[in-house]
Amino acid sequence: MNILAWIVLGLIAGAIAKAIYPGHQSGGLLGTLILGVIGAFVGGSLYTLLTTGTFTLAATGLSIGGVVIAVLGAIVALFIYYAVSKRAV
Repeated sequence: MNILAWIVLGLIAGAIAKAIYPGHQSGGLLGTLILGVIGAFVGGSLYTLLTTGTFTLAATGLSIGGVVIAVLGAIVALFIYYAVSKRAV
């Protein structure tokens, strides 16, 4: 997947995940992009683990299913981030 597709997928998935996840998330445009890309990797890896039974670092593509998986991965990443950061403080 080329860099433009990563940017589009990251922005879409990050924005949707921030809208769904309760509370206020900061970060701006760059934070949303990074969240979406991390969500694509987390979601793709979890999807691969659930469907094949093997853990590999995989990312989703720019499709409807890929965006859904990336949004779910971004929500999981937000949950883990806030769970870890609240424990550390």
